[in-house]
Amino acid sequence: MRGVNRAMFLGRVLRSNSTSTAVSGAIDTLHRVPPHGTSTTCWLGPSSPSVAGSVIGFRYSSAAATSLAQEAQTKAFKPKELILFQYQACPFCNKVTAFLDYYDIPFKVVEVNPINKKEIKWSDYKKVPILTVDGEQMVDSSDIIDKLIKRIHPDYDLNAEEEKKWREWVDNRLVHVLSPNIYRNVPEALESFDYITTQGNFSLSERLVAKYGGAAAMYFVSKKLKKKHNITDERAALYGAAEQWVDALKGRKFLGGLDPNLADLAVFGVLRPIRLLKSGRDMVEHTRIGKWFSEMDRAVGQSSRVTEHS
Repeated sequence: MRGVNRAMFLGRVLRSNSTSTAVSGAIDTLHRVPPHGTSTTCWLGPSSPSVAGSVIGFRYSSAAATSLAQEAQTKAFKPKELILFQYQACPFCNKVTAFLDYYDIPFKVVEVNPINKKEIKWSDYKKVPILTVDGEQMVDSSDIIDKLIKRIHPDYDLNAEEEKKWREWVDNRLVHVLSPNIYRNVPEALESFDYITTQGNFSLSERLVAKYGGAAAMYFVSKKLKKKHNITDERAALYGAAEQWVDALKGRKFLGGLDPNLADLAVFGVLRPIRLLKSGRDMVEHTRIGKWFSEMDRAVGQSSRVTEHS
């Protein structure tokens, strides 16, 4: 019983770091978003690497031109060190990494243990992501991105109506359909926790407890989240959100036109963790989002994460 309680606590912590308080303790935070759509953290969903390995690092010639433009934009923004404190399985953290990858901004990662959070004990802010830029602390995924884009593009209009609308949609709607899908049944919950526990910062004992106890706990929690967010059919809600996004593109390659804007990056970042799970595979198979997702994967390109051996 202690193991199950520990696993449930783990689930709460991993999902807890949205700006609002977590549902049923810390576990609900992934889907709790503050009034203005800002978000900070995670749910227990896998943060996957770039979708389709065959396109990792590959870009069309148009993407190469985009890369040149991005290089020109970022040349004035050259911090000495960016460190991202994250959970690997956090969609909000993935929003930030998608932005950093797209703008080719090198960053280091500190994987936070979701149980003791010892890696962020230095901070008064106890959620992730936390980004430090030459020692300056930034928190909340949307706020981090706002601050960074202004340093890259001082004239960037953060109040552009369409872009702002869909960025808020990501935090207020899209994230809410994820947990009910990745924990929809026991096999899918185990699939999710298998990824989470192998990619996250867990001790061996925490990994074993989390995989089985956490999967069982989150299976039941996901049912409460369905009711909370008025979701009757998990897959229908996920497919509906995907189709809603594709409709918003109105035939354009990206919402931003020929190049992704912040809304494109937010949707891509949030969905990237589930892409290799059954829920993500089903989403691509049964909706029109696959083409846009592949284009985004090419545009974002390889990770700009700096490793010890880089």
